[in-house]
Amino acid sequence: MPKEVVRARWGVILLFWLNGVAWSSILPRYPEIKAALEASNTAFGIAVGLGPVGGLIAGLFTARLVRRFSSATVATTTLLLGILTLNAVANAPTLALFAASLATMAAMDAITDISMNAHGLRVQKLYGRTILNSFHGWWSIGAVCGGILGSAAAQVDMPLWLQAVLAAVVFGGMAVFARTLLLPGKDQAPVDEEAAAELRPQRRIPASLWLRLIALGLLGASVGLVEESAASWGAIYMDGMFEVMPFVAGLAFVALQGAQMIGRFTGDALVNRIGARPAVTLGVSVAALGMGLAVAFPHPASTIVGFACAGWGIATGIPSAMHAADELPGMAHGSGLTFVTWLMRLGFFAGPPLIGIVGDTVSLRWALIVVPITALIALALTPALTPPRNARPTVL
Repeated sequence: MPKEVVRARWGVILLFWLNGVAWSSILPRYPEIKAALEASNTAFGIAVGLGPVGGLIAGLFTARLVRRFSSATVATTTLLLGILTLNAVANAPTLALFAASLATMAAMDAITDISMNAHGLRVQKLYGRTILNSFHGWWSIGAVCGGILGSAAAQVDMPLWLQAVLAAVVFGGMAVFARTLLLPGKDQAPVDEEAAAELRPQRRIPASLWLRLIALGLLGASVGLVEESAASWGAIYMDGMFEVMPFVAGLAFVALQGAQMIGRFTGDALVNRIGARPAVTLGVSVAALGMGLAVAFPHPASTIVGFACAGWGIATGIPSAMHAADELPGMAHGSGLTFVTWLMRLGFFAGPPLIGIVGDTVSLRWALIVVPITALIALALTPALTPPRNARPTVL
């Protein structure tokens, strides 16, 4: 493999790692932020849920930005801006400013997410085999690192402002370096001349293709809601439900991301062996069972194990949905990926307020029943992963 392709792969790995570590480093501090803002479960859930609205809006423009400036430039620029926004999230004096800061960070994250996946797919095509799940595995490693760093900072009582400043300096510098590793030039869909006419984007997308795109997006949204449940509520649930120290409270999120990391690094081999749909079907079934048992038998250990089952179970869901959307025929380059990734953010938008409202109405314990139910919804949507007959040839 040419050196520049190998170097670009490491550049994409660094983007995914930074995207995971920066965002997740603040999550274990959510109990402190919630207490400082004197917010109820419902109010805090709505504030966190409003954050992805910024992502939903910004995601609409990503495909055009990528085609104009390249996925490498867009990904690194918005990643850097998102890292800097951590300072506003950590130091927001009111709930409204906290929600606005999250919305800004989510907007940057949405553009980063789509563009770094686009660059990852570009590198994957040059490799000639599936490596996308491993990129998402590095995101999970970053999320685990961020969760541990945030939990350790909470344990030693590090001021939130200092943690955010250190993250901006260290992670921001690494984002600038990542740009030097990525592939040069603008993104183009690599197709041979014989297939070009057949794969040329259609002016009118058939209804069947729209249905498949929506199903893939909702599959990703369901998986995203499961993932977001640990991010937004894992530490708060552990802190409020059980008598545990701050570091242990952050382990619900770390367990989900750690298991998801394992699932993603083994996911490429699993998908290549049995196919995307069987792999995702198996995974979301495990997620539903594990979280169902965690709700039925509440204990710090069972909760951590339940979130770990959820993490392993959803590991291949989002990468598989992204890959399926990117391979659909008759779509402008990047449009299928952008649409599905945009729709996925509905899960990040709906999850926190839904759990918060149920938590205030009943209890946070029973609010978590939303997680296994959502995993079952994802299970019902897995048929969308079966490629249509005229799909583009894959690299599997």
